[in-house]
Amino acid sequence: MKPFKFKQFTIHQDRCAMKVGTDGVLLGAWTSMERKPNSILDIGSGTGLIALQMAQRCDAELIDAIELDEAAYEQCVENFEASPWADRLFCYHAGLDEFVDEIEYTYDLIVSNPPFYLEEMSSGDSSRDKARQNTSLPFEELLDGVSKLLSPEGIFSVIIPFKEEKDFVELAESFQLFPRRITRVKGSPNSAVKRSLLEFGFTKETIVENELMIELERHQYTKEYVHLTKEFYLKM
Repeated sequence: MKPFKFKQFTIHQDRCAMKVGTDGVLLGAWTSMERKPNSILDIGSGTGLIALQMAQRCDAELIDAIELDEAAYEQCVENFEASPWADRLFCYHAGLDEFVDEIEYTYDLIVSNPPFYLEEMSSGDSSRDKARQNTSLPFEELLDGVSKLLSPEGIFSVIIPFKEEKDFVELAESFQLFPRRITRVKGSPNSAVKRSLLEFGFTKETIVENELMIELERHQYTKEYVHLTKEFYLKM
């Protein structure tokens, strides 16, 4: 498999189950840098894509990633080391629960593109699907971990299937995490909303909501999508 080349870094992904996709790039581009985070954590980093986008977009001194899958972890480390920001990037080979137990500080910004979309897990082999779901990271575990690792003024940024949005927001509130910004993503004018980009913090604020459409028609991208992703994609 060919590496995926972005404007300022390259992603090797032949050993990762989760390949470079629109979801990850969107989250890495959409996440707010207004508060100038000094410490960032990428949960379930996969190839390291989102952590690398964070490094490109800000001067945070500490950008950590955690990845449980061994092959993906090794590839993530290689992608970090080959980037211009190797000195600021570090990947831990760990599950979220053990990471929470070991880390004694908090992060200004936490990002996650959770690798467990249930609607995409049906392979026709029910035992295989069940195994994949059991080894994934449930929303509750993710939010519990975030609530312990996020600094009091910090921001948590995540992308999930739109159909999970309502339940996710309700679950987040049980961990005292409240939505601040929501962008619902659809592929084209006639397609349904498929994804929700969500930003949370520990204080209740007025929620800023909008919608993002990716294409007007095949390969004709909207101005909003181009504006969001042009710092990364070679052809934008």
